[in-house]
Amino acid sequence: MFRLAHLSDVHLGPLPELSIRELASKRVTGYVNWHRNRRRAMFGDTLVNLIQDMKEEAPDHVAVTGDLVNLATKKETLAARLWLEELGAPYDVSVVPGNHDAYVPGALKRSYREWHEYMIGDNPLNAIGNSFPYLRVRGKVAIFGVSTAEATAPFFATGTFRRGQALALARLLENCRATGHFRVVMIHHPPISGSTSWHKRLIGKQFFSKVIRDAGAELVLHGHTHLDTLHWLRGPECKVPVVGVPSASQAPGSDKPAARYNLFEIDGEPGAWSLIQRERGARAHGDGIGWIRERELLAEGHAINARPREDAKPAA
Repeated sequence: MFRLAHLSDVHLGPLPELSIRELASKRVTGYVNWHRNRRRAMFGDTLVNLIQDMKEEAPDHVAVTGDLVNLATKKETLAARLWLEELGAPYDVSVVPGNHDAYVPGALKRSYREWHEYMIGDNPLNAIGNSFPYLRVRGKVAIFGVSTAEATAPFFATGTFRRGQALALARLLENCRATGHFRVVMIHHPPISGSTSWHKRLIGKQFFSKVIRDAGAELVLHGHTHLDTLHWLRGPECKVPVVGVPSASQAPGSDKPAARYNLFEIDGEPGAWSLIQRERGARAHGDGIGWIRERELLAEGHAINARPREDAKPAA
């Protein structure tokens, strides 16, 4: 059995001191938002406790689906690199960037440079620059990293999935379908119509849907919404679960779900895969990290509409 942990929207805090030059951009709106809202809800011990709990569960691999930082300043990007090193070795942690990692023009290049060992595939020829989509094979599991991150205008948090990346992803998925791997696609923005507001949507989600419909996958992971969600995309043989996760830094008591991560247990073989999602997160009253829910997403290689298991872990 392979155990894959998924967390997202880390939004490492606190914000560093910003210069006038740094604030003379879209960052000023994010700076105000941080001090009005996120500073109270997303800076404290929540993330530390969540990561400690996840490490105690000892997953085989960790998937991080973007938004490691807030305003993508140089200091934040460097701090995120140190955080990733604490999280795990590049071989054991896969990352895709989010819109906050590309907050202003030029920021995404810095993220690529500082975090590139966590965002490249197994092929060393793809080790320089923007190498998306990338492919990592870990045992029976193939992990695909997709980038939707780009700098946007103030008050927008959209992402884009273009045709060129779609064609490359389709080829990689087909190759791993032929080799019999369990295929997991990581993407920051949810590739689901209506899953977020218009100014935060994924542009080009029709390309992503077509890739999954034609080439297939066994699991799609995303962040961005700070919500626990489960959607389905049509694949060539059966529906594909698309799973979102709340922010890893969200403290209990706000209008968003408290911090959570998912543990996916992957077992079986092609045509007979099983996939169990176990959710762990901050308890409502702030008394540590505990079990939230368990649900079965695939059995015998087919989607089963998130059937609860009789031996499910107790709710937190």
